[in-house]
Amino acid sequence: MKTIVLKGEVRNDLGKKSSKSLRNEGKVPCVVYGNNICKNFSIYEFDFKNLIYTPNTYLVYLNIENEKYLAKLQDIQFHPVNETILHADFMMVSHDKPVTLSIPVSLTGNAPGVRAGGKINLKIKKLLVKGLIKNMPDSISVNIDTLEIGQNIRVSDISIDGIELMDAKANTVVTCAVTRASMSNEAAAESK
Repeated sequence: MKTIVLKGEVRNDLGKKSSKSLRNEGKVPCVVYGNNICKNFSIYEFDFKNLIYTPNTYLVYLNIENEKYLAKLQDIQFHPVNETILHADFMMVSHDKPVTLSIPVSLTGNAPGVRAGGKINLKIKKLLVKGLIKNMPDSISVNIDTLEIGQNIRVSDISIDGIELMDAKANTVVTCAVTRASMSNEAAAESK
C-alpha cells in the first residue's frame, strides 16, 4: 500500500476564531483519532494536493511534533464556493486490525468486444474493500480479455486473497457497451 508523509503542528487553541486564523495562514485544521487518542493539529493546505487530487489511495504517516501516527483520511470538508479545504479528519490504523479503504480499479487486457466495435465503460472507479494493511493492493486489477459486446463484470466476479469486497455483489464494475458504429455494422451485415 502506498503511503504519504504529512507534517503537522499541534493546535492548542480550538474554536471558530482559531480555525479562521489558521485558514488565513494557509493551514487546515485537522484531527487524528483512534486507539484512545484524539489530537488536534494543522497542516499546510498545499501539502494535501498529493493526497486528495489523485486517483490513488494512500495511507498517511502523520508527523506531529516528533510523534508519528499511521492513519487514513477519514473525512474532508471543502468550502462550498471556492473549494478550499476547511477541515480534515484522520483515523489511526494498525497493522493487526482490518481497515476499510476505497481502492482504485485498473483494467488490464484487450476486450474482443472493443475490436468488434464496442466501448468499455468503467462504471465503478473505486471499490470499497476491507482487510489488513499488508494485504491491501495499490489498485484492483480487472482483466477484460473475455469481455464481448453486451457483457459486463460485476463485483461478484472479482476476488482478492485476504481482502473482502464491501460493495454490493450485483454492482457492475465494467461493461462493454454497444455503440452506434457496431449497430450499423450489424445492420449492414444482415442486409447482405
